[in-house]
Amino acid sequence: MSNKEKILNIAVIAHVDAGKSTLVDAFLRQSDVFRDNEEVVDCIMDSNDLERERGITIYSKNCSVIHDGVKINIVDTPGHADFSSEVERIIRTVDTVILLVDASEGPMPQTRFVLSKALEIGLKPILLINKIDKKDQRAEEVVDEVYELFLELNANDEQLDFPILYGIAREGIVQYDLNTPSDSIEPLFKTILKHCDVYPDLDDDPVQMQVSALAYDEYIGRLGIGRIYKGVLKPGTQYIRCNQDGLEKKETISKIFVYKGLSRTDVKEAHSGDIVVIAGMPDISIGDTICDPEHIEPMEQIEIEEPTLSMNFHVNSSPFAGQSGKFVTSRNLKERLEKELEVNVGLRVEPTDSADCFKVSGRGELHISILEETENADSFKVSGRGELHLSVLIENMRREGYELAVSKPEVILHRDENGTKVEPIEEVVCLAPSEYQGTIINKLNLRKGVMQDMEEENGYVKITYLAPTRGLLGFRSEFINDTHGEGTLVRRISGYEPYKGEITQRMQGAMISTETGQAMTYALWNLQERGQLFISPQTEVYEGMIIGESAKNIDMDVNPLKNKKLTAIRSSGRDEAMLLTPPRIFSLEEALEWINDDELVEVTPDAIRIRKKGLTAQDRRNLYREKMAQNKD
Repeated sequence: MSNKEKILNIAVIAHVDAGKSTLVDAFLRQSDVFRDNEEVVDCIMDSNDLERERGITIYSKNCSVIHDGVKINIVDTPGHADFSSEVERIIRTVDTVILLVDASEGPMPQTRFVLSKALEIGLKPILLINKIDKKDQRAEEVVDEVYELFLELNANDEQLDFPILYGIAREGIVQYDLNTPSDSIEPLFKTILKHCDVYPDLDDDPVQMQVSALAYDEYIGRLGIGRIYKGVLKPGTQYIRCNQDGLEKKETISKIFVYKGLSRTDVKEAHSGDIVVIAGMPDISIGDTICDPEHIEPMEQIEIEEPTLSMNFHVNSSPFAGQSGKFVTSRNLKERLEKELEVNVGLRVEPTDSADCFKVSGRGELHISILEETENADSFKVSGRGELHLSVLIENMRREGYELAVSKPEVILHRDENGTKVEPIEEVVCLAPSEYQGTIINKLNLRKGVMQDMEEENGYVKITYLAPTRGLLGFRSEFINDTHGEGTLVRRISGYEPYKGEITQRMQGAMISTETGQAMTYALWNLQERGQLFISPQTEVYEGMIIGESAKNIDMDVNPLKNKKLTAIRSSGRDEAMLLTPPRIFSLEEALEWINDDELVEVTPDAIRIRKKGLTAQDRRNLYREKMAQNKD
């Protein structure tokens, strides 16, 4: 055996908000990665602005630490179900996983998914019960629940013999049991090294590396990230790249990077077992295998999940278009989508029947040529894995200075082998005070959901449903309002079932402005009795813009610019004060959930507005007639 560096790869997997990124912080802080005087923020791996604001991991990231002479590559994975395919790919590159479970919540739907994928490929997980400092912690019960989950997922005897640790990741503490205090995560380091063997030295074998993730660098282009399973990889050397379609192409790697701490370091060679970043192959994609030209051995294909939701991206055509954005044309949108598709395998683009439109759909390889065929498109159909997956793209674009209008998300339906129309079904877990259970059950029943389980404990109820994704569009906002912010909602795709029939959309109508100008207090004061407002006085509005939600189930045309007329004997200063209820302010996700099929969300760097597709009353009538005619056909 050579004197090469000992390498071990681990991934931290869990349900969202279980403490994955916080645990990785502890790894880095206690491995002398940072200087003594270096200022370090919490959740250092969540470097994206959106990740910090939302408090979740959106993109998987790599880092490394050295412990007892072993290089440990650590992968922080997303916990949200919309990014589950990324987790599935990443765990193929590791030797073991740390399964993080909240000491109070116990196993959640996403816990089941990530654990099942780890068990399927033969990994032996390490269980870490986190947040044992919670007042309502029930660590011992949670361990039993996790054990039952292992049994349900058909874990083998070796996998069932998993190490159990307890910790408070926020304080950088891991302990062997509940009664043995600790002041560091050293027990976790020792357990990892004891539980899992370092990667064997396969440097003398022919090169074999598989790409599991993509990145992009403005200077060196598209990057492939993956593990070297065999051999030694060197820059400037020619290799064979085998893609998912079975095609083989000779290409040269220009640069190789490995992870040292949080940094990517340029190296002259990389060894078997290590996770590397390679440059120089412009068409490299997920699942590609890099092989020795004399020994071409493609690895097993990586399945890319199909998208579940799609939406149309339009050039912003509102009267306020171009007021705040730097990138407002169809060409700007096209170029931005091309850039996104370099690294985001969760999106797919395909042409529509219209010569003026793109259809962008996702979880597969995008053919950029499709984009080049429709140079003058002013709308694009974009599909992804869920509402969060798509909203993250939109939010990033608006922060970069783009303006666009997006339609209501639509669920992508399929046909099974018998030709039956099927649709995605999600497992929904609702945790809320017991007093709200009637409302929750009623809402989910109306959305074609089927109850699977209900448990009540300590004044809270946990309700589990299976419901079509179509029915859950817009449910999260309703759920938060119905439970007064006290409820927790978790969703995960569970499979496909026959089409469940029509589902009622939003019950309330919209207040639609008939004028363009500045909203007046007097007008809004009168309108608030007829529904809930979305704007405040002095807000600039335009004809066709939605300014509120009607209390009735029909749309209302309203004039928000109307002001009180003054007379010689009566002035505005002598009237009673006009008190306005604070308007409802939408986040991007909430706006996407709220709109109906005939509405759009206008997204600009400084505003999120809701509008009708047809801005004038005549436009809306014409669109309605077209829709009716299509339904007849």
